[in-house]
Amino acid sequence: MLLEVRDLHVEFRTRDGVAHAVNGVSYAVDAGETLAVLGESGSGKSVTAQAVMGILDMPPGRIGGGEILFQGRDLLKLKEEERRKIRGAGMAMIFQDALSALNPVLSVGDQLGEMFVVHRGMSRKDARARAVELMDRVRIPGAAQRVRDYPHQFSGGMRQRIMIAMALALEPALIIADEPTTALDVTVQAQVMDLLAELQREYHMGLILITHDLGVVADVADRIAVMYAGRIVESAPVHDIYKAPAHPYTRGLLDSIPRLDQKGQELYAIKGLPPNLMDIPPGCAFNPRCPMAQDVCRTDEPPLYEVDPHRGSACHFWRECLHG
Repeated sequence: MLLEVRDLHVEFRTRDGVAHAVNGVSYAVDAGETLAVLGESGSGKSVTAQAVMGILDMPPGRIGGGEILFQGRDLLKLKEEERRKIRGAGMAMIFQDALSALNPVLSVGDQLGEMFVVHRGMSRKDARARAVELMDRVRIPGAAQRVRDYPHQFSGGMRQRIMIAMALALEPALIIADEPTTALDVTVQAQVMDLLAELQREYHMGLILITHDLGVVADVADRIAVMYAGRIVESAPVHDIYKAPAHPYTRGLLDSIPRLDQKGQELYAIKGLPPNLMDIPPGCAFNPRCPMAQDVCRTDEPPLYEVDPHRGSACHFWRECLHG
């Protein structure tokens, strides 16, 4: 297995109390596989990814327990110098906001080339040539001329392609894409996702795709892990999720997708708001918003029940949900 996250806990200590952002998350992704991690804002998707990458701000963040095994090594037991060598060469991250992630005062060529200078010991000239090759690879027109341009001179879609090129630079075994299509129009979203899928097949990388949009992952993911209040509430092959969700929260997310056969009807929305992570309700964290909630849901936290050997659901009434 390329990456295994086991029972990961992450918390943030603030003046107002302790926010329990990640509460026992476990998932795995293998080479050539795409795992989509879904959930509303604040569900813990990005914090889990930052813990995997080793880029959490600590303090106020703190990893309270668990293991992060990358190619068999527990990253949480490595020194920072060792983890730094893995970042970029072993795993890389595509950030949500490319304009904020890129340095505004350096050309994109300098930023892409820096990877080769630092990790491969290349000269600046050779690194610039590799930067042009990468920009060509992610289909940026006129790469040889545009390599000297600055981030603000590119469109949102082109900046995201530069972020993909930066992640691919050292041919890592794993890429984490944190909402890579946010703020892009639908056509550009499709182009970016197609490019990611094509590059993944070419390099046989593992891919973790973080998103809140079930529509984005339908054609690219192999498995889906649905997160709510810092926990995985459902994990299943992508087709099983779309065919018959086994958790009310997953069903709510699916029902929220606009459909062409419901023209003129009011869009469905999950009632209420995600819980305050400093005061997560007892029992199932989703119970205040769940249409299927019973008394047991308000007192007993559900484990991740085994629906079948490839699927789990953290719902006391997963059978009813599955067949509902």
